[in-house]
Amino acid sequence: MQQSPSPESYPPCFRQNHLSNQIHSNHVAEINHDREDPLPVIDLDRIDLRKLNEACTDWGIFRLINHGIPSSLLSELHEHTVRVFDLGYESKRNLFSSIPTSSISYFWGTPALTPAGDALYKPNTHHEKDDSKNYNWVEVEMTISIKEWTEFWILLEEYGAHQARVAKSVFDSMLRNLKLGEENECCLSPSTGILRVYRYPRCYSDNPPKVWGLDVHTDSSLVTILNQDEVGGLQINSEKDDAWIDAKPIPNTLLVHLGDMMQAISDDKYKSVKHRVKVHKDKERISIGYFVFPGDDYVIRSSIYEPFTYSDFRTQVQHDIKALGAKVGLSRFKLNKDNDF
Repeated sequence: MQQSPSPESYPPCFRQNHLSNQIHSNHVAEINHDREDPLPVIDLDRIDLRKLNEACTDWGIFRLINHGIPSSLLSELHEHTVRVFDLGYESKRNLFSSIPTSSISYFWGTPALTPAGDALYKPNTHHEKDDSKNYNWVEVEMTISIKEWTEFWILLEEYGAHQARVAKSVFDSMLRNLKLGEENECCLSPSTGILRVYRYPRCYSDNPPKVWGLDVHTDSSLVTILNQDEVGGLQINSEKDDAWIDAKPIPNTLLVHLGDMMQAISDDKYKSVKHRVKVHKDKERISIGYFVFPGDDYVIRSSIYEPFTYSDFRTQVQHDIKALGAKVGLSRFKLNKDNDF
């Protein structure tokens, strides 16, 4: 049973929703463990290249089993994550401000950051008095270069090493399917690996704001590996069915998302999956994502896109978020593109 978090642990703009247990919002998740899970399953112990190719082509996401990460590590990491997030908001701000930004960032209300590690919020384009729609209902810790600084960070370092191993194995298998040469193996740069620890606060009130934990988006990564707890909320867009599908939590499995960089190097054969996160009325949701990218100077070449580096892509995304309030993404780099955004 998940313990009730302290309202004082939430950033101030989220606390207004601790008013009642009445809720009427289609942005709120309900836990349903009885639904059939349609997501493809890949066994890391013996990767079936045909099944992997189908999953990447049709879905852009798959569930990974036999990944070799000890269940004890996953449990310990989750317990420490809950304890750190449940510290008072001001305590967390003071705690993380004392740590070099090269090691960790703490932010909320957005998944987007500037190169300096500052949170990048959507502009209020509708001139509304209530700017809650410009925030995502999420609180994030991001680790880049983990330091052996408390037991929590030591656990994160161990977990990050496992994730780097898993990402490399999956990426190499995808390259074999795409028949891309050895020169593409260095596209995935382990030094770019980022761990983000997410908390999606409960959102319960008589009149909840129309917000999402995370809006509809694709990841900018090559590969994202997600470890989610037992609380539902993640939804995946199935293009073939034109429907949103709940990615229900299943113990000891990981979810592997393909990102924009993977779609680009595959000439759009593989899909960067669209996904979003609902908030929950009774329980907060914890998830841990690992994101890995090409090196900043690695040039992505494609028959569909102009040559570009991940640094070029990131700069363009940040410009679009500031100017338009949303990520435009790969279409910015398409050959013979329509520039009307």
